[in-house]
Amino acid sequence: MNIKDEYIRFFESKGHKHIPSAPVVPENDPSVLFNTAGMQPLIPYLMGEEHPYGKRLVDYQKCIRTTDLDEIGDKTHHTFFEMLGNWSLGDYFKKESITWSFEFLVDVLKIPVNRLAVTVFAGDENVPFDKEAADLWESLGISKGHIASTTSDNFWAAGETGPCGTDTEIFYFRSEEEVPEVFDVDDERWVEIWNNVFMQFNRTKEGKIEKLAKKNIDTGMGYERIVAVLEGKTDNYTSSLWSDVINLIEEISGKTYAGNEESMRIIADHIRTAVFISADDAMIKPSNKDQGYILRRLIRRAIRHAKKLGIDINSDWDEKIALLIIDKYKNYYEELSKNKDIVLENIRNEKNKFNKTLEKGLREFEKKSNSDIDATTAFHLYDTYGFPIELTLELAKERGLKVDLDGFKEKFKAHQELSRSASSGKFKGGLAGNSEIETKYHTLTHLLNAALKQILGPDIHQMGSNITSERMRFDYNTDRKLTDEEKKQVEDIVNNWIKEDLPVYKEEMSKEDAIKSGAECRFIEKYPDIVTVYFIGKDKVISKELCGGPHVKSTGVLGNFKIVKDEACSSGVRRIKAITEGETNEKK
Repeated sequence: MNIKDEYIRFFESKGHKHIPSAPVVPENDPSVLFNTAGMQPLIPYLMGEEHPYGKRLVDYQKCIRTTDLDEIGDKTHHTFFEMLGNWSLGDYFKKESITWSFEFLVDVLKIPVNRLAVTVFAGDENVPFDKEAADLWESLGISKGHIASTTSDNFWAAGETGPCGTDTEIFYFRSEEEVPEVFDVDDERWVEIWNNVFMQFNRTKEGKIEKLAKKNIDTGMGYERIVAVLEGKTDNYTSSLWSDVINLIEEISGKTYAGNEESMRIIADHIRTAVFISADDAMIKPSNKDQGYILRRLIRRAIRHAKKLGIDINSDWDEKIALLIIDKYKNYYEELSKNKDIVLENIRNEKNKFNKTLEKGLREFEKKSNSDIDATTAFHLYDTYGFPIELTLELAKERGLKVDLDGFKEKFKAHQELSRSASSGKFKGGLAGNSEIETKYHTLTHLLNAALKQILGPDIHQMGSNITSERMRFDYNTDRKLTDEEKKQVEDIVNNWIKEDLPVYKEEMSKEDAIKSGAECRFIEKYPDIVTVYFIGKDKVISKELCGGPHVKSTGVLGNFKIVKDEACSSGVRRIKAITEGETNEKK
C-alpha cells in the first residue's frame, strides 16, 4: 500500500480536490526561506481568499526545516519531509474532520482502535474544554482512558494576534508491549501521527479571543513518520522509504549501517534535501546567503560524513545517491527529471569547491601542528575550513598532539545556539507575516517585474523575492548590472504607475486561458488547472501575473519607489533591493 496515494484517494472520495505541491522555495511568504509546513502555501486562502479549487483541498507538500539541522543523524529527524494534509476553507468543521481522520486510520490503514489515543484542549480562562472533540472521539470508539487533555499542546495560534483555535492530536502506540488502558502523553511509546487544527477564533491586539465568522480546518500528517510507525520501525531510516538509499551508501562505503548509523543518516538526508532544493524552479545554487547557504551547508556536511566513512570523495558517490533519489520521487515531482542536470551540477561543483577548501584547511593545520591544538584553532578549522573535529583529532594523534576537545565542544554549543536563534526568525512561517507594508512590497514586485521587461526586454522574469517590513528584494534573470540611466528609468516607470492609481484586481481562469492572455506564468506546470491571475490597470493593463496574493487594491497607496541596490546574486541572476517612501495618495 502506498499511503500517500491512499490518502489522496480517500479525501477525494470526500469531495476534496487534489492540489499540487507548492515549490520548496515559497513564492509569497517572505517570513521563511523554505516552505516548512503543508499549510504554509495556503496562507492567503486560510486568511479569506477564495481558492480556485474550492473549499475542500488535499495534498502532499514538500517541506524543508533546518532549525534543528544539527540534530540530523538521530532516528527521527529529517530536513526534507512530505506533509499530508486536508483542509476545509469555511466548509466542514470538527465532526467531519475527526470522523474522516478516524475512518482513514482505522478503515484504510487498518490500525486497531486500541492502539490509537488522542489529546484535546483542556480549557483555560478564554476558551473552554473542547468537549465536542472529546465526545466525537468517544462516539467513534476511542476509549475514555485514551482521551487526554492539555492546554499548551492543544491550542494553535498564528502569532501574537490573528487566527487561532484548539486542536486535537492523534497518537499511535508504537511498542510490542501490551497497550496501556490509560494514555499518558509523557509515555514515549505513544507517537503523535496527525494533528487537526480547528481555526475558529481570532486574537485581537488587546489579547481578546473572538469567534471567526469563517472557520477553517487545517490538518497535517508527516509521511516519513506514519510509514515508519506502520512498519513497526523505531528508526525512520530503516523503513521502506529509506532502505534503498541506505543500501546504496553501504555498497559505496563498504561498511554496514549498524555501527555507522549517524553518518549514513546524514548523507541520506542531506543529499535528498540538496536534490529537492536544487531541482526547485527557483534555481537555487550553493552560496553564502539564504537558501544557497543552506544548500552549501547540506552538501558539505554530507561530504564530511562520506569522508568519515572512508568513501573516496573525489568519486561520483554523491551523484549515484542523487540519481537514486531522483528516480524514487520523479513520478510525484516532475521538476526532478526536468532539472536533473542542474541538480548534479550543483552537487559536483560544490564538492570540487569544498575539496579545495579542505586542502587549504590541511595547510592551515600544518601551520599549527608544532604545538597542541587549542579550542579556538580546532573550531576555526571546523567553521572556516569544514574540518570535522574527528579529522582534527586524527591528524593530531598522528603527530602526538593534544586537542582541547572540551573547549571545542563549548564553542560548538555556542555556535549552535547562535545559529538556532538566527534561524528562528527566518524559518518561523505562519499567518502573521502579511502586514500592510509587506502587502505593498508584494504588489511592487509586480510593478518592478513589468518595468524591467520594458527596459531590458520581455525575456526578463522574476527568479525569487523576499519581503520584510523594511524593504523588498527581487531576483531576476540577467547577466549584467543596470546602468544608472536604466535604474532611473525603472524607478520613473514604477512611480508613474503609482501616481496613476491603477486598479489591482484578480480573475480566475484555466491555465490555458492564462497563457493565451499573456500572463506572466513561468513554470506553469506547477500550478493547478484553475489559476488566479492578478491584473494591474484596467484600460491599460501593465501587469498580468499568476499569483496568490496579498495585494493592495490600487497602486496609489504604494508611496515613492526607490532602488537602493542592484547586485549579483548567482550565475545569470541579479538582485534588486528597493524601498517605498511614504504614500502618494491619501486613499487606502
